[in-house]
Amino acid sequence: MKKALIAAGVLSAFAVSAHAQSSVTLYGSLDAGIVYANNVGGHSLWAQGSGALSNNYFGFRGAEDLGGGLKAIFALESGFNLNNGGYKNGDNGFNRQAWVGLKSDQFGTLTLGRQYDSMVDYLSPLSEAGAGFGNNLAGHPFDNDNLAQSYSIKNSVKYASANYEGFQFGGLYGFSNDVNGFANGRAWSVGASYGNGPLNVAAAYSQQNNTGGLGAANSAASADQNISARLQRSFGAGVNYTYGPAQVGFVWTHSQIDGMQSLSSGGAALPGLAGLNLHVDNYELNGAYHLTPALAFIGSYTFTDGTVTGTGNNNSPKWHTALLGTDYSLSKRTDVYLAGVYQHASGSLGYNTDGSGIANAAAINTLSPSSTNNQVAATVGLRHRF
Repeated sequence: MKKALIAAGVLSAFAVSAHAQSSVTLYGSLDAGIVYANNVGGHSLWAQGSGALSNNYFGFRGAEDLGGGLKAIFALESGFNLNNGGYKNGDNGFNRQAWVGLKSDQFGTLTLGRQYDSMVDYLSPLSEAGAGFGNNLAGHPFDNDNLAQSYSIKNSVKYASANYEGFQFGGLYGFSNDVNGFANGRAWSVGASYGNGPLNVAAAYSQQNNTGGLGAANSAASADQNISARLQRSFGAGVNYTYGPAQVGFVWTHSQIDGMQSLSSGGAALPGLAGLNLHVDNYELNGAYHLTPALAFIGSYTFTDGTVTGTGNNNSPKWHTALLGTDYSLSKRTDVYLAGVYQHASGSLGYNTDGSGIANAAAINTLSPSSTNNQVAATVGLRHRF
């Protein structure tokens, strides 16, 4: 009788433990290398790079099984500068993500906190700069559509559906938390994707009001914020197809930046743009080829067609960005890479005080603007993911 009771007690304890399983995972990405760029302040630049391909970050991800297909989940994620160990550009705490929520196998996921918008969740994985390839140098000028994950949304509530035979959708709303104006600083976005074997398609829309304010649309007083404006809208669509060792994709995005307060590249603000409007279309063709399971070649070309309005004369800046790279995996977590990027800019972007146009300059993502309309950059480095 005693043995039966002991056995029943052990089985009961095991059942409770299995029902209430929980886990916390430490994860992140470390990317360091040597970067060369010409025409920086009229000179060539050699520097140690931090996150030339992939953003440097670490985080904690956790889940607790509540039973019945329901889980409590959370994530805390911080970006940092690998060169000096400090928070990225002087930002604070968990500056990439900080959220908690519930996940249902049947009904989807609901989370609250600081989170990425639908452009990042659905469209970014199909872009060279996004999760699919992970190459920040290929980001569109000023990361105008956030596909390179320059910022996340504060005070946000996000819903992501379950996977319905490859189809997923979701949306986000970021509260302004401004007692003087509900719409001042709010943000919202929606997106959807479909994956069926080798084919993946996605579309997304995102809007932020007053990105220079203190609400959801401001990336937590971050110096990473390339764009500060009265209204910022981005939307687009993309497709990706895999055939054996080859992968090819196309992404189109449109960004409207109205009432600009500032526009920056690599932390350097561009002159003559205050109060103006910048609308751009990005047309990106990207691809990858795995010569062996360990060795891959990647490439992309993006044409960015822009229009600046807000004065009597309208400017039409344009950017051509081409990237080639190779990546060799030393293991499942560690790889070495070599990448080069060229950008040519044309037209005018801003205005001098006398009303004359300011010649457009090349502005490769994450790098300081070129002193001319052309710029070449290259990087060689080591990346470890855990």
